Amino acid sequence: MTAPLRLGLLAGEASGDLLGAGVLRGLAQQGRSVAAIGVGGAAMTAAGLEVLESFDRFAINGFVEPIKRLPELWQLLGSLEQRLLAAQLDAFLGVDFNVFNLLLERRLKAAGVPTAHYVSPSVYAWRRGRIARLARSADLLLCLYPFEPQLYADTPLDAVYVGHPLADEIAPVTDRRARQRRARQALGVSEGQRCIAILPGSRGSEIEQMLPRFLDAARRLQVALRPVTFVLPCPRPALRARVQQLLRGYDDLTCIVDEAPARTALTAADAAFVKSGTSTLEATLLQCPMVVSYRLGGLSYQLVRRMLRTDYIALPNILAGRALVPELLQDDATPVLLASALLGELERSERSSEYAQACATLHDLLRCDANGRAAGAIAQLIDRRGS
Repeated sequence: MTAPLRLGLLAGEASGDLLGAGVLRGLAQQGRSVAAIGVGGAAMTAAGLEVLESFDRFAINGFVEPIKRLPELWQLLGSLEQRLLAAQLDAFLGVDFNVFNLLLERRLKAAGVPTAHYVSPSVYAWRRGRIARLARSADLLLCLYPFEPQLYADTPLDAVYVGHPLADEIAPVTDRRARQRRARQALGVSEGQRCIAILPGSRGSEIEQMLPRFLDAARRLQVALRPVTFVLPCPRPALRARVQQLLRGYDDLTCIVDEAPARTALTAADAAFVKSGTSTLEATLLQCPMVVSYRLGGLSYQLVRRMLRTDYIALPNILAGRALVPELLQDDATPVLLASALLGELERSERSSEYAQACATLHDLLRCDANGRAAGAIAQLIDRRGS
C-alpha cells in the first residue's frame, strides 16, 4: 500500500479554511491518501486535518493588534516550524494569511520542504515588491484569477491558474427570475416590489464607513422606486447590534436585516450596493447589477492611492478589463451619486442583456474545478520532488 501524502497546511482566516478544505477534498477525490496536519477551522478539520494549534489563536484584526501580539505570534511561528519539520512533510500549503504564511513557508523551504501558497496577494493592484518575497517563500503559487500567473513570469515561482471555488460552487444562471423568487420567499420580501441589497462589508470599520452612506442613498432610491424593500444580510451576531443601532435613524425605510448569507440577498435583489471585495465577485456570478463603493480614512486613502497600480478596484472590472460596473470611491461615494448610479444600473439591466452576458462569460472563465486543479498541482509538486 502506498504511504499517504504528508501535507502540512495553515489557514488563519475563515475564507482560507474553506479553500484548504477544498484542496483536501480534491486530493481525496483524485484517490490520494493524505495525512494532513496544521492549522485550520471547522471545514479543514471536517476534511481530515489533524489540528496542531487552535484556529482562534490566529484571529487578528486591524493594525495595532498584530503589533501587540508580535511576541506570541513569533513564538507560534517557531513552534509550528519545529513540529512541521518533525512530521517530515512531503509538502506544505499556506492558505492566504500572507504575512505569517510567507514567513513559515520560507523557513520550511530553506529546510528542504516543498512549499505552496494558495491565493496570490493583490500584487496586480499594489505592493509589487511582494512578488520577489513570494518567490523566495514558495515553490508553487495557486492563483484564483487568469491574469495572475503572468505577474510571476520573471521569477522561479511556478504560478498556476486554478480558477475560483465560488465559480464552481455557484451554478451558472439559467433562470435568474426563478432563483430570485425562491430567495425572496426565504427573506420574506413581498411580490410586486423592488428589492435592493445593501452589503457594507463584514468588519466593524466597514460598517461605520459604508452603511450610513448606503442607507442615505437607499432613502433617495425609495422615492424613485416605491414600493421597495432593502435587504441587509448580517450573518455575524457580533455586528448585528451595531447595524440595528445605525438603522434606528432610518425608520422610513423598509429594511430587512437577515441572518442569511449575502448570497441569498444578492439572489433576491434587483440590484445592490456592494462594498469592494469578494462580494462583488459573488454578485457577478449571480448576475446581480451593482454599484461598488469603498471608503477609507483620509490619510489611509492617500497612502493607498499612491500605491495603486490598477485602473479599477472592483473584481468584475479587473476581470473584464473595463468598467463593467460603476465604482464610487472615497469622496465620490455620496448618497446622491450612489443612488443615481444604481438607478442607472437598474435601467441598463432592464433595457439590455449585455450585463448578464458579460457576467456569464466571467463565470465560464473562473469555473475550472478549482479544488481539483489545486489538488492536482500540489500532487505534481510532491511527485516531482519524489522522482
